[in-house]
Amino acid sequence: MPTPEIVTLDVWKVAAQTVPRALWRMAVDRRTVTRLPGAQFAKLLGTGDGTTFTVRDADPLHWAVLVAWNSRADADRYEDSRPVRAWRGFAAERLQVRLAPLSSRGSWSGREPFGGSRSAPDDGGPVASITRARLRPTKAPSFWRAVPPVAADLHTVPGLRCAIGVGEAPLGYQGTFSLWESTNAMREFAHRRSAHREVMAATPREGWYAEELFARFRVLEVRGTLDGAVP
Repeated sequence: MPTPEIVTLDVWKVAAQTVPRALWRMAVDRRTVTRLPGAQFAKLLGTGDGTTFTVRDADPLHWAVLVAWNSRADADRYEDSRPVRAWRGFAAERLQVRLAPLSSRGSWSGREPFGGSRSAPDDGGPVASITRARLRPTKAPSFWRAVPPVAADLHTVPGLRCAIGVGEAPLGYQGTFSLWESTNAMREFAHRRSAHREVMAATPREGWYAEELFARFRVLEVRGTLDGAVP
């Protein structure tokens, strides 16, 4: 796939009484969003706190829509689309993060949604990362045992602005979105914290993943709030 000019991640918060409406939108918008003009790749995602990456983490009050766009103009037109208008009609809060791909390796549903493997220079500004993995069913229990120390450590790292778990299904298809003050802050967690280093070292040995992706982005703009605060 060509590298998209812009990637948007929307996180919609809903009240408990409107969770059924959110579930309906996640079902009916799946095909609609992928067919919007300029949408190269789209995923509708549940969210969680990313503590264990099991159903215990699930957050029914927050739902996410990730779209890779051909151009900024396509992303701007998305604001007037039927899915966005529908969510605005009942959601209590919205966060949108606009991103420009910097580097990506791996695949998602057999595709390279943020362009092929490459690296890009760091301008020193805020960055974000998206990780996504499809677990091998026989390897999932050992993965779930390994995750909690990493998740606990993540939220103590200086420079983390927000982190949420994202997934396409209750089990086995999971990932994270994290927003950082700088690339150095992100690398501190990824390469210098012992809990994460141990999991990285165990990954090839354990063979947890049938498919995996890691992508890094420049943060272009943050719109709205997440739980009442701007990340």
